Amino acid sequence: MNKYIKESIFKVLMVISVFIVMAYIVIIIGINVVKGGIVIINNPSVVFTAPGPKYLLGGEGGILHAILGSVFMVIPSTCIACVVSYLIALFLQVDYIKNNFSNKLRVVFDVLWGIPSILYGIFILNILIVTNRRGSLGAGIITLALLQMPVIVRYMDEALNSVPNGIRESAYSLGATRLETAFTTTKYALPGIIAGALIGMGRAMGDAASVIFTSGAGNSMPKGLSKSASSLPVLIFQQANSFYPSVREHAYAASFVLIVIVIILNTVSRISSKHFQKYTSGSGK
Repeated sequence: MNKYIKESIFKVLMVISVFIVMAYIVIIIGINVVKGGIVIINNPSVVFTAPGPKYLLGGEGGILHAILGSVFMVIPSTCIACVVSYLIALFLQVDYIKNNFSNKLRVVFDVLWGIPSILYGIFILNILIVTNRRGSLGAGIITLALLQMPVIVRYMDEALNSVPNGIRESAYSLGATRLETAFTTTKYALPGIIAGALIGMGRAMGDAASVIFTSGAGNSMPKGLSKSASSLPVLIFQQANSFYPSVREHAYAASFVLIVIVIILNTVSRISSKHFQKYTSGSGK
């Protein structure tokens, strides 16, 4: 077969693949945005109202408890995951351990990245059972932190590896310690570090399988680390299976809010990466 014919065939296959994926994304987002947007336009208070005692049975109220629950779980968990992941990513650099051992650890984190999120939830659930504790906001934070760590570690690790060796050598030649050199190279790895943190946050924001076992799924507003708290993904799961049409409509409203949050996170990730790209290119000071 002529090489130009082969190239044309593969080009057509690539275009078809892109079209299928884009159509799939547009359909999913379009359905939830249109239906959820209509619900919010007709009843804006659903976003700012706490649920009533019989909310999931068609009672009055809104999804404010799930929005706050997601925020109170995701932001602290991302902060914890970022701090721990940054320390791990620094440890994986050749300044601290041999390259052969660090590569083995990278494989471990790649495996952890691919583990289904529900297994993280079951792991924390077993700890709660052994310690005779119930699902709570604090348990949800720990679960989401563990869920995000493999993602953020790999992004931070690759970002730090992308820093030119000349920068490290220059820092050492000036008498800098390994810790001081690490902080110096971090500036040049900021685009990847920020992207990893925001992508990890997006993964935690949209996950239901892990927190449904550990944080609870009630209708009450978040009241403390030891109290149960719901989240948007868990609420969507509950509402979508409801017998009541009004409750199922609120599932689309919650989906709309969740999609908007994830889109904002991805947009911020892109903008931040471009903003800090000057450090990687060496044009910034």
